[in-house]
Amino acid sequence: MSDEVRSYDVYDIAVVGGGAAGTMAAIRASALKKRVVLIESNDSIGKKILITGKGRCNLTNTAPIDVFIEKFGRQGKFLRSAFFNFFNEDLIDFFRSKGMEVKAERQGRVFPATDKARSVVEVLARCLKEGKVEQLYNATLLKIKKKDDIFDLEIEGGRLIKAKNVILATGGASYKATGSTGSGFRIAADLGHEITPLKPALVPLKVREEWVKSLQGIALENVRLTFEYDKKRHFTDVGEIIFTHFGASGPLILDNSGDIMAVLGRHKEIRLLIDLKPGLRSSQLEERLLRDFRENGKVSLKSVMKNYLPQRLIAVFLDIAGVNGTKASSQITQKERRALIAVFKAFPLTITGALPLEDAMVTAGGVALRDIDPRTMESRIIPGLYFAGEIIDGAASSGGYNLQQAFSTGYLAGQSAAERQ
Repeated sequence: MSDEVRSYDVYDIAVVGGGAAGTMAAIRASALKKRVVLIESNDSIGKKILITGKGRCNLTNTAPIDVFIEKFGRQGKFLRSAFFNFFNEDLIDFFRSKGMEVKAERQGRVFPATDKARSVVEVLARCLKEGKVEQLYNATLLKIKKKDDIFDLEIEGGRLIKAKNVILATGGASYKATGSTGSGFRIAADLGHEITPLKPALVPLKVREEWVKSLQGIALENVRLTFEYDKKRHFTDVGEIIFTHFGASGPLILDNSGDIMAVLGRHKEIRLLIDLKPGLRSSQLEERLLRDFRENGKVSLKSVMKNYLPQRLIAVFLDIAGVNGTKASSQITQKERRALIAVFKAFPLTITGALPLEDAMVTAGGVALRDIDPRTMESRIIPGLYFAGEIIDGAASSGGYNLQQAFSTGYLAGQSAAERQ
């Protein structure tokens, strides 16, 4: 890997950003025999890839194109060409052809068979080397200027890179420790592009209740959420949440955080109700409680609750229900039993906000879609300039959709730049 690039060389393509989008763009362009330089502010590629999917890298999803488009909402149609050019099966075939097997898990999430995100990064690094992509690390791009048909890329420290085409794949403004500082938005704006407002997507939510701190780290699987506001209700699928010291995270929270943040713009608080037993109707739950209370009549209620809840959640649960946990199960009244059932089906929290943008998994907002040709990812304002990945406005829920967007737009940008005359 090179940390020196001769300033007098004119590259066919300069790719800025060594994440999923940038590396795929460089790999595709080099496969088409173009001379490519990859400029990365970190000391290696794939910093954000390494932390995705809890270090396992949920690299795509087995869902069909129409589902992907739906997941991206109003931005979905823009991505159709990118997905048709390089989609989930293409991505899976790409990694398999490089010796990395994958596996599909629940809800179609695709991971490397090794369960290690590093396997993904190693494949990308090997492909860059095989494609003879020159790689410049610890290099911060300050400015891009275009003179005649050549781009000048000014690098911090006085270095200058010249290229006929440029692909901006600098990521969003989330997880700044991975190099996603949001600098690409400034550079794009300086070149005349509209930047739609940046906001967190896939972001943990904060709650008002102080007792949530005592639940930090508890994961609840197979629960369903209901968000209440304006006499409306927003229901989620069944999934997982995780309590944190400030509120809640986990797939169900992250996937719905974008919608909830939009509503919080009009409200100070939103009521969150957790159905802890979505697979049971209230009547079925009552039958089960009655049976357990009969069979464990002399056992305390809080001990019986161990069959239903994580240990640290029991005290909070009983306090909300207003039932004394030291009472023997046989002494629990019908009124108390109904109170327990009510909390099982609607465990309450109060959403007050979200963590800041830099703590979000994905950035929503970015270079406006109207400024990008969806057939090529080329700027409609600056010919020869392309965009790929999270810098483009739009975000989807978790499940591999956002990484596939990065790989797809990167592939299309790399191909389009290579084919440009």
